[in-house]
Amino acid sequence: MASFQTNDAEIHYDEYGTGFPILLIAPGGMKSEASFWNSTPWNPISQLSEKFRVIAMDQRNAGRSTGTITADDGWQTYTNDQLALCDHLGIDRFIVAGMCIGGPYVMGLIESAPERVAAGVLFQTIGLSENRHAFYDMFDSWADELRPMRSEVTENAWHQFKMNMYGGDNFLFNVDENFVRGVQTPLLLLEGNDLYHPSVSSLAVNDLAQNTTLIREWQRGTAMEEAAKQFENFCKKYSL
Repeated sequence: MASFQTNDAEIHYDEYGTGFPILLIAPGGMKSEASFWNSTPWNPISQLSEKFRVIAMDQRNAGRSTGTITADDGWQTYTNDQLALCDHLGIDRFIVAGMCIGGPYVMGLIESAPERVAAGVLFQTIGLSENRHAFYDMFDSWADELRPMRSEVTENAWHQFKMNMYGGDNFLFNVDENFVRGVQTPLLLLEGNDLYHPSVSSLAVNDLAQNTTLIREWQRGTAMEEAAKQFENFCKKYSL
């Protein structure tokens, strides 16, 4: 376990192995923390750490990480933290793999620093598809846990932060179709199939972006074993 200070936040992360760097962004919505990889269909930390330099982080105000909360916060706040972590570790170019909320985070990194992202993996990305209320409720649940410890944050700041994250009309919340249509970064997509991770979001990225590989079945049995092999081979291919 290690941490560093950046952008009014203390970011905690775990680092494993050596080789080409892979940044892992965990599921969990606003509570995205590295330990959640332990409950995913397979754990990319244990899978990849013997062959790559794996960095698994807690997002600000999730897990062990803390940070300010203001009305100006939004998706870019997290992207800045993620890039600052790579800077702190002396990593110029990396693969990024994100599950759930990690899908938009991957795309945000490609938007902000396309020259640094060698490839991206989106495990069942979240997306907007007649489910906005679910994301509002998820944000409120996270905020309600923090409120007793964050008396300095005004109700207006909580509300505006929520709107910055989930109030827009972009299908991935932080990037729109026009941006995704121009993405040339290699992407591996593992399709979602539930309220927070609608299939249509994964399929839209697959249809729009220019260099994608889509895995539709991957969450159990032999399909999961095959998907894990494809994931590892994808990381090997683009670890340049």
